[in-house]
Amino acid sequence: MARPFASSADLGEKQQSLEVLAEGVYALTAEGDPNVGAIEGEDFLVCFEALATPVAAREWLARLREHTDKPIRYLVLSHYHAVRVLGASAFGAEVIVTHEKTRELIAERGEQDWASEYARMPRLFKEPASIPGLTWPTATFSDRFTIDLGGGRGDLVLRYCGRGHTEGDLVAWLPRQRIMFAGDLVESQAALYTGDAFHRDWSSATLDRVAAFGARTLVGGRGVVARGERGVAAAIAQTRDFLAVMLREVGAAGTLEEAFRRTHGALAPQYGSWPIFEHCLPFNVSRLWDELHGVERPRIWTAERDREVWDRLQR
Repeated sequence: MARPFASSADLGEKQQSLEVLAEGVYALTAEGDPNVGAIEGEDFLVCFEALATPVAAREWLARLREHTDKPIRYLVLSHYHAVRVLGASAFGAEVIVTHEKTRELIAERGEQDWASEYARMPRLFKEPASIPGLTWPTATFSDRFTIDLGGGRGDLVLRYCGRGHTEGDLVAWLPRQRIMFAGDLVESQAALYTGDAFHRDWSSATLDRVAAFGARTLVGGRGVVARGERGVAAAIAQTRDFLAVMLREVGAAGTLEEAFRRTHGALAPQYGSWPIFEHCLPFNVSRLWDELHGVERPRIWTAERDREVWDRLQR
């Protein structure tokens, strides 16, 4: 019996949990749905990630307003994927910050990614008609962007650690509290999506740079908040292992279909029950197959290409 396409059959609501990580530092997790966060400055807020629609974003902001009424000055977007960025209009932020490559990717493939992700994960797109259009950053950077939080609160540092989940991922780092918002560069007890990834860079130098911060609390793109040095190390190790297994199994295969079978068989015992594993794996393997066969930059995912890959592999 054929599997339902991607996450199209995942229509049940997820339980959201708002966690206070430190004074004025918040994270919202939701059983494997995309995580979001916020950091209080002296008289303003920095929000991290925007969710898929303004309606979904306003639900998160209503919960955040139970803790703070400060105006949102900055909205930080870790990368270009639609479920992370299309809710941006709800925030009314003065400044929307991304890495410079993220802006390029929005211009190059934002429309196609929007259609692709809506078909894959319709439940996340609450009232899609509320989306006014693509989200465009108003500030970009290449290596480092620092926000002075004021009032003796220290800095929030946005850093580029190299190619990974996409070509333009950033992390948000609070040095005083040793808290990191890692976007989808790290997942904690959730499967990876690597359909737009650079697997070799991500699994080596990029994760090395993430680990070098020495975070004691880490909010990944999906899954639970990783706490303590051991918990953070475990989340980074899980991410690295997932990528290493993929590289080994796809690299040893003679056809795309064999690559999928080998990779599924190797990953499923440990990761198969984690959120979005079955959804992601055909797209992951297809991208890595391309990468190992000389396609340097990820091909653009369209709704039509999604279905072709799914029907070919996830049977």
